[in-house]
Parts: sequence; structure tokens; C-alpha cells
Amino acid sequence: MSNCAVFFNTMRTEQKTSVKNSIGRLVFVGISVLLQVIWIINLFLWLNRYSAAISLFSTLIAVSVVFAIYGTHGNMAFKVPWMLLIAAFPIFGLCVFLLFGRSNLTRSMKKCYELIDEELFPFLNGDDEVIKELQEKDLSIANQSDYIWKYGHYPVYHNTDVAFYADASQGLEAQLAELKKAEHFIFMEYHAIEQAESFERILNVLKDRAAHGVEVRIFYDDVGSIGFINHDFRKRMEENDIACRVFNPIIPVLSVFMNNRDHRKITVIDGKVGFTGGYNLANEYFNITHPYGHWKDTGIRLEGDAVKSLTVMFLEMWNAVKKTDQDYQKYLPETDYQAKQDGFIQPYADSPLDDEHVGESVYMNLIAHAKKEIYFTTPYLIITDEMNRALGLAAKRGVDVRIVTPGIPDKKLIYKVTRSYYAGLVRQGVRIYEYTPGFIHAKQCVCDGEAATCGTINMDYRSLYLHFENGAFLYNCDAVKEMRKDFEHIFAESTEVTEKYKSGRSAVLRGTQCLLRLFAPLM
Repeated sequence: MSNCAVFFNTMRTEQKTSVKNSIGRLVFVGISVLLQVIWIINLFLWLNRYSAAISLFSTLIAVSVVFAIYGTHGNMAFKVPWMLLIAAFPIFGLCVFLLFGRSNLTRSMKKCYELIDEELFPFLNGDDEVIKELQEKDLSIANQSDYIWKYGHYPVYHNTDVAFYADASQGLEAQLAELKKAEHFIFMEYHAIEQAESFERILNVLKDRAAHGVEVRIFYDDVGSIGFINHDFRKRMEENDIACRVFNPIIPVLSVFMNNRDHRKITVIDGKVGFTGGYNLANEYFNITHPYGHWKDTGIRLEGDAVKSLTVMFLEMWNAVKKTDQDYQKYLPETDYQAKQDGFIQPYADSPLDDEHVGESVYMNLIAHAKKEIYFTTPYLIITDEMNRALGLAAKRGVDVRIVTPGIPDKKLIYKVTRSYYAGLVRQGVRIYEYTPGFIHAKQCVCDGEAATCGTINMDYRSLYLHFENGAFLYNCDAVKEMRKDFEHIFAESTEVTEKYKSGRSAVLRGTQCLLRLFAPLM
């Protein structure tokens, strides 16, 4: 699969906008990369025709690579498509795999992040008393928290208040109110930013705060924002004393790291208040425009100790682009905040540069923990066999398992892949809903009305394996109760399609869906 295809498949944000953007640049880069891929493949084909020995050697290499892929640690859903592609088309498959399928090509970036994390993670110290208290309340939940701490390096906090926003516009208003109070610094990291009405409101506040000496930083993903802003966006920000950086800008040169995008959504104000959730800073998310019906998105506000984890996440990505911060401590102040609510909060992040898939594991652990019910919303449902089986086993042991996906898709091909999973899930007892009013972009889960997650992590391969993501694990918080209520509203507005997908499918439809699902991990 070419990098050009990767770019377009990673563009999960909406493109229907009249704002000047950089789509032309994306097309140019995509064509340039595609031409390079074609040239390399033709070179290999020519060499094979030139010499029987080279042809035999290429075949042996292809077979060896197939065995090597099979023997590696990792998810079979990823390995099988590469193995079939190389077996069916040895030259083409081998070239594409060598270009895009080897994770060790990101070794230099992995080392860069490791060095930064060695400096940042010591600032995140877990509180043994909090962990003990959590163990006394629910050992299974404590084990989940312990997993996130040991393998994600983000601790659980008790002294933090959480507010849940069932609509992205509510989150935007809350952010604007807090941004106006900023005294020291503002950090904003988003997959997509659109130079339009919603962001203009934010920008006006940022300009004012910057004029009053507040340090303001904006960080955005190039592919995520390329349909919304043009190349002079950074210049306009810097003219207003707002530092601005772009994550992984697309260039007309082959690069496997181009496949890894920053999908995080984080705002931090003075290290005291933080926001995260599913929404980006573009008009569609706040229903100012409606390209896909009503847009449903959610978010949370944190105030207290747990904000420190969001700050570390931002500083990690900011300095990975260009190492400039020497004194992290000034952005990680000790606060004397006293939480008004009870509960446990654990922000966490996931990176594609390691072998630990924290985002997927948090979901899997919650599925295994569920006793009565577990509900998910996700815009894309493209899951591994392991998660498919875990959801089915939960339903078989009597847990009420429900998944809500969009009623109106943003990407028709991805929507077809999403629906291809319905039949297998409903046969195991999972209930499937489609959000009738439009596109549900929220990425959240509630388990037994006690534990929940809210963040940026979709239930698809790109979020679970290829993107930089973040989320928050919540237990025994008022926000969890609010999320549970929101699910009731979502179910009432959605159409349950469970019975529809219990019936048989035509042979043609089954064949098409099998093919789509086979290569879904490469999309």
C-alpha cells in the first residue's frame, strides 16, 4: 500500500470546508511518493528479468520474510495481510513491506522519545496511599490502574475533580472560560485545527493572554489539519507571540514514520486545569457545520493533581519535534488544590513506537472486568480477533455489551469495514446501535456504571496500533455517572441493528466483507 493511500486513510477529520487549506500539497506529496514506489518496484522487476539467479534470490528472500513475519511477536491480524501480499505478489509485496511494514525503521524516532521520557517520567510519581485505597475498594480496578502505571508510566490520582461534557460545544465553552484565566502558560495539542469560527474564538483569547505575557504553545498534526489550514498558519500564530509546531509534516520522500500520526487532543492551563476528549478544534465538532448530520462528541475537564500527566504528554510531543525545554519543573508545579469530589483519575497515553498497546489493553481489561454491562461509542469499529472474542465472551457470560457506531459515515469504505464486524459480534450476544442523527465521533466506554474511559482512542487499528493517542481512566467519579446517563440518551437517539445482522448474508456480501477485513489492518 502506498504512502499516498496511507495519508488519505489517516484523514479521519472532515474535509468539507471553504477555508483555504493545503490539500494541493497533500496531493503533490502523495503523487511524489507513489512515483517513488512505482520506480522501486519496476527496478526490482527489471532485475528479476535480467537474471534468473536474481529472480531465485528474490523468491528466497520473499519466502524468508514471510517466515520471519510469522515468527515475530505481534498480532496475527497485522501479520496475515503482509504474508498473503508477499506470497501472492513477491516483488510488489516485498517492496511495499520493506518500505512501510518494518517497525524498526522508526528506531531513530523511538530513541528520541526514550531520551525525552527519561527526563519527563521522573516527575510523575505514583502515590502508594492512593493505590492502597483503590485496592481496598476494588482489586480488579486497582490491577487495571497498576497496569497503566507500570506499562504506560502514568500514575493514578485521587485529588482531582472531573467534569464531563456530553456535547463538544459545552467543552468548548468551558475551555474558553478557563483560557481567559491563564496566568503562566497554555499548551494546546490537537490532531486537527481549522482556521474558522470555533478556533477564531479560541485564538482571540490566546492573543489576549499572549499579549499579557502568558506563554502560549499550539501543536497540531500535519495530516489531521491539512484539509483545514494552509502553510502560513504557523507564521500567523507566531506573529501573535504564539509558539506553533507541526507534528510529522508530510514531505515528498518515502518515510515509514509518516504513517504514525498525532491523534491526541489536549489543553493544559497553568498546569492546574486540563481538557481532553474526542473533539478537535474544527467547526464540524461543534455543529457549526453539518457535513454528516449531527456530530456527537464528548470531553472532560480535569482540575487538580492529574493535570500533571497531561502536561507531560504535551511536553513529550513538543520536544520530540525539537528539543528546546531544559527546565520542565516550571511547567509541572505542585498545587495545593483540594478536590471537591471523591474518585480516582488516571490520564494515560499510548505510543506506536513501543510494543505495549496501552489503549487496546485498557479496553480489554475493562471488558474482562465487566460484571453487568459495558458500553462503547466509537466512530470506527475495526478490531482484532482478540478483542472480538473478548467482547463475545463478555456477552456470553451475561454482560450487557453494547457498541454504538455512526448512522451517517464520514468515510464510506471504512463504514463498510465497520459493518462487516456486526454479524460476528451479534451472533455472540453483543448489541449494536447506529447513531441515527448523524456521526458519533466520541470515544468512550462505561463499565458497570463505576469505571469509564474518555479520550481519543477509536476501536480501530490506526488508533490502537499506529497513532499517538491519549485517554483518561476514571473510577467512582461523578463524571462516570454522567457518562452513564449520556449513554441512555445515545441509545434513545440510535437505531439498534442487532436483529438485522443476525440473519444470513449473501455469498457476494460475505466475500466482499472478508476481503475488506483481511486488509483492514493496512488501511
